[in-house]
Amino acid sequence: MDKRREIPGLPPGWIREECIRQCGLSSGRTDVYYISPDGMKIRSKPQLAKYLGENFDLSAFDFRAGKVINNSLKKSKGQKRTSYDYARGMRHDANLALPIRQTASIFKQPVTVIRNHTDSVTKTDLKHGPQEQPKQLFWEKRLHGLRASDSAEELMLSLDLPKSIQGIGPELTTENILQSISAALHLSTIPVVGQQSQKHNLQKNPGVHMDVTQPHIQQVVVSDEDIQKQESKVQEARRKLQEWMK
Repeated sequence: MDKRREIPGLPPGWIREECIRQCGLSSGRTDVYYISPDGMKIRSKPQLAKYLGENFDLSAFDFRAGKVINNSLKKSKGQKRTSYDYARGMRHDANLALPIRQTASIFKQPVTVIRNHTDSVTKTDLKHGPQEQPKQLFWEKRLHGLRASDSAEELMLSLDLPKSIQGIGPELTTENILQSISAALHLSTIPVVGQQSQKHNLQKNPGVHMDVTQPHIQQVVVSDEDIQKQESKVQEARRKLQEWMK
């Protein structure tokens, strides 16, 4: 079911389209698209801003509602127009380490250590040499209650874990386990196999027995049968995609 209408907040000829999903887990949800006068289909606000160019201000434009928000328009008056950052959210930092620091450094310029007390000890003067900064073991719990959304600002559904993947840790949710697995796949250069220590040791003293380079799951062994099943799913997904693109 589609609903189309012209948009007052965009140049003449633009059409807004609402499409209700008919099947799948997200059945009943609405997708919003914009169609340009030349037939280009726009699926997100960043794509729309890139298409229209820097001279067109979309700061007060509500992508899902298809209208200009007056309150935002008043606030944006008098402000200098800046270019849209299309790379936001897509940058990749090879040195990324979780949990990510949430505050900026208070020192904007290089600083010099001035010793006012003879007993002062710097990091490099410690008895056993420079010490690594301690890391929070179950940092995923800090993300509790936060949900990711797509480019249309719709909440993304959580994935279901296979029964063979069991989490290890105090009150870890499915989202926490997925975050731990994702971080391990993104940051680690070694195979991701899960925790190899015994479960009772991990529960008794996780700070000692937990391998911080591995996700918070029990050790997983992937069999040839599992690989064949996954290959079949991939081939089926490719077949459906090919049929949809015809």
